Amino acid sequence: MADRFEVWPGEPHPLGATWDGEGVNFALFSENAEGVELCLFDASGTEKSRVALRERSGGIWHGYLPHARPGDLYGYRVHGPYDPARGHRFNPDKLLLDPYAKDTAGSVEWSYPHFGYGPEGDDLTPDTRDNAAGMPKGRIVDTAFTWGDDRHPRTPWNETVIYEAHVKGFTQQNPDVPEELRGTYAGFASDAALEYLKDLGVTAVELLPVHGFVQDRHLVESGLRNYWGYNTLSYFAPEMRYSATGEISEFKTLVKRLHSVGLEVILDVVYNHTAEGNHLGPTLSFKGIDNAAYYRLVPDDPRFYMDYTGTGNTLDTTHPRVLQLVTDSLRYWVEEMHVDGFRFDLATTLAREHDGFDPRGGFLDAVRQDPVLSRVKLIAEPWDVGDGGYRVGEFPYPFSEWNGKYRDEVRAYWQGEGGLVGELAYRITGSSDLYESGSRGPRASVNFVTAHDGFTLRDLVSYNEKHNGENDEENEDGDDHNLSWNCGVEGPTGDAAVLALRARQQRNLLATLLLSQGVPMILSGDEVNRTQNGNNNAYCQDNELNWLLWDLTEEDRELHAFVKRLIHLRKEHPVFRRRRFFAGRRLRGAGVKDVVWLDPGGEEMSDEEWDTSFARSLGLKISGAAGEDSSPRGLPEPDDDFLLLFNAHHEEVPFTLPADAGEARWEPLVDTSRQGGANPEGFYKPGSEYPLQARSLAVLRRSGP
Repeated sequence: MADRFEVWPGEPHPLGATWDGEGVNFALFSENAEGVELCLFDASGTEKSRVALRERSGGIWHGYLPHARPGDLYGYRVHGPYDPARGHRFNPDKLLLDPYAKDTAGSVEWSYPHFGYGPEGDDLTPDTRDNAAGMPKGRIVDTAFTWGDDRHPRTPWNETVIYEAHVKGFTQQNPDVPEELRGTYAGFASDAALEYLKDLGVTAVELLPVHGFVQDRHLVESGLRNYWGYNTLSYFAPEMRYSATGEISEFKTLVKRLHSVGLEVILDVVYNHTAEGNHLGPTLSFKGIDNAAYYRLVPDDPRFYMDYTGTGNTLDTTHPRVLQLVTDSLRYWVEEMHVDGFRFDLATTLAREHDGFDPRGGFLDAVRQDPVLSRVKLIAEPWDVGDGGYRVGEFPYPFSEWNGKYRDEVRAYWQGEGGLVGELAYRITGSSDLYESGSRGPRASVNFVTAHDGFTLRDLVSYNEKHNGENDEENEDGDDHNLSWNCGVEGPTGDAAVLALRARQQRNLLATLLLSQGVPMILSGDEVNRTQNGNNNAYCQDNELNWLLWDLTEEDRELHAFVKRLIHLRKEHPVFRRRRFFAGRRLRGAGVKDVVWLDPGGEEMSDEEWDTSFARSLGLKISGAAGEDSSPRGLPEPDDDFLLLFNAHHEEVPFTLPADAGEARWEPLVDTSRQGGANPEGFYKPGSEYPLQARSLAVLRRSGP
């Protein structure tokens, strides 16, 4: 070892390595440890000093190094019992990454002994080999950054349109992005990327995980890569694989640039589990720092882990210090990185108390009362793989939710399944059956038809079955229940009729999504026909299968223009983005119902018609006169009347237009049966029939007095 560094007592807070302009305070939580050593490294990764943190306050080990500086690398060795049967896996022969590290250098190299137990696979026996040379190290940072007049856009929920994207995949093949910046934060912040997003009309970008994550050993050995990034190790440091400069300021610049054009940044975050896996997984950080505190262990046999996530382990957010870790991380990304919100992966896991899911549990309460976190956008993925894990509609305000019922029922309806008009009615009007209690409003429903996990939109209408052979799991991975339909031919085809039907089905799904009440989310690439060749679990494909193509065909450009037009229609007309649910009755002052459901004869739907198993057609009349106080000044925003006509039947349905419009006429604006969804020319009189084609959706606006 080289230099011995002087160590002062320091402070237990804040946790992590904190530069104060003169030195660095180090603080690490471990309530069961018997000793903690801080290891300092030079830029080459050679250990230059090892010092004991002797001060301990309430389970936090701390010390202050007056000679430490930003850029220095560090890690920890934690001493304590190696006794898996009691839940303890301390092993000082393993260098550990600080859970609060704000920057990292290097990555996990699997050729080194990162497993805390012996090579024979017996996890009851500790391994004495050192792993430091193949471990990422924390890097001390100076967080100073010139934000200027940067502000959170704070787009109202009812005006939000989310675009789910991958930092690398979005620009990796974009010829208008400088080659050296493609696939990076800087590339995402380029003029070409920003112009594309603004032109499309979305208001928020939801980024797949950018927290530092680990490449799974089995994928590396198979020649694959963890592309999605749901294998987190570092909850404060941005993933440096996406950095062109190697500086955390690059991510801050991305946020600042997106804000400059009015776009919000939402992060997909994975606090439900870590990259350390189950009892046979590696010892990289939490497991070696204090396994019994950080993870949920089987109560009667703490050698093993409770696994609500399907990844081998579950972080224990019922522990106050683990809950603090999560909320500290969230606040850091809001206050220091200026992000605008979070989508919580497997959020049901985070809300589990000892007796199961609790909407008033510690994590949800901590976030809801936090003066910083309660003001940003919060989106729950309301399920996990444990018992009772599907909790759509049960998260409290101010959380919104990925609405899995919306996805499934809209897919099933357009697939042609009968008897779903009642379910469709709930979904396109904001899912009041799920969210009206608790005064949550339509904003609680984040509507989506496709997401990163599953088929792309093009594949949803091109494949009946998953085709995941390239994932090296014999096509056994991925969901088998996709509610997809190949329109007659599995996969690629030259059949013009099949291709036309697929294009129409894509338009049906997109129009339904973008004109439904609630918050629409578009999967990146769906607007330009991106395909994964039928792979519905492309998490391990860091290649052209996932990267967005920019060499667009005429068909791609046509679909892109259709999506732009729908987003513009949504933004222009407040009837499509209400803050409150429809009342379904005559409103005082307006004298008309805010919404009327119509059968193909133009009459209001009867109870019997809602329940018919063969029903596949439905009309929705929205009254613009019954506007709500959704303007910034809280005043009613009157709008035009609209008709939305749905027909999932395989034959044309002549739809009689309502006859109560006086001298007004109905003007078609969208018809998905026409190429590109173009509107037919001319007007239709009240009481006349509109030829609603097979498997199509039409939007008409009342025009005239």
